[in-house]
Amino acid sequence: MFLLTGKHILITGASRGLGAVCAKAFAAQGARLTLMARTTEALETVVASCPAPALHQTIPVDLLEMGQIATAVDQLLQSGGCPDTVLHCAGGGLGLREPLLPAEGLLRLFSLNVAVPAEINRLLLPAMQGRGKGNLVHVGSIAGSEAVASVGYNTAKAALAAYVRSLGNLMAASGIVVTGILPGGFKAPNNSWERLAADKPDVVDQFIQQRLPRGFLAQAEELVPLLAFLCCDAASMMGGCMVPIDAGEGKAYVI
Repeated sequence: MFLLTGKHILITGASRGLGAVCAKAFAAQGARLTLMARTTEALETVVASCPAPALHQTIPVDLLEMGQIATAVDQLLQSGGCPDTVLHCAGGGLGLREPLLPAEGLLRLFSLNVAVPAEINRLLLPAMQGRGKGNLVHVGSIAGSEAVASVGYNTAKAALAAYVRSLGNLMAASGIVVTGILPGGFKAPNNSWERLAADKPDVVDQFIQQRLPRGFLAQAEELVPLLAFLCCDAASMMGGCMVPIDAGEGKAYVI
């Protein structure tokens, strides 16, 4: 049921972390990939590690520079056509942990976590609507439903969840399935948890003891099956849903 063979999938934030893990996994399932991130060399390294690297393309773009997004999407449409699926892996806390965050910092968090995927979606949706089909998948966080991280990050991820729910409702009649996930803590190549484990292992150990019933951090590969499902045609009933995947870490009820 969960076939990605022949699907054209755009992945943002694909040069490392969950995006890179999904790129390799989806390529192994026969998907054709367009990978976006800031660093050309890192993107090329990911493509080289994928099966059939000649099938895939990279588009270097600094997603925090909103003016570059339209150019990048235009390049995508000209070179590979409108993707069947967009997987928005780009996001994060940008190291902005102050509780009384200045407006500039809060706007940067909203830009990366909400405005960037919203702008890419806006530019691609007309083609998807014309086709009557498409999947838009967003990587949120458990912090989008309970206040477990910094004020700014919690707020941005909660806004992303509201965006997915709202857009998913409006796009359902067009055949566009707008979804996402709410993951708990997980390790991926060079993501924040992997860096924290290297720099402050005591902090990570304390988090594991206090928050994780399994007693260890998840690996990014454990998220891939759910994301593969949301990226394929079988996810037709999932419009507007942000799906928790946290191995019992979460304590919020899903309403």
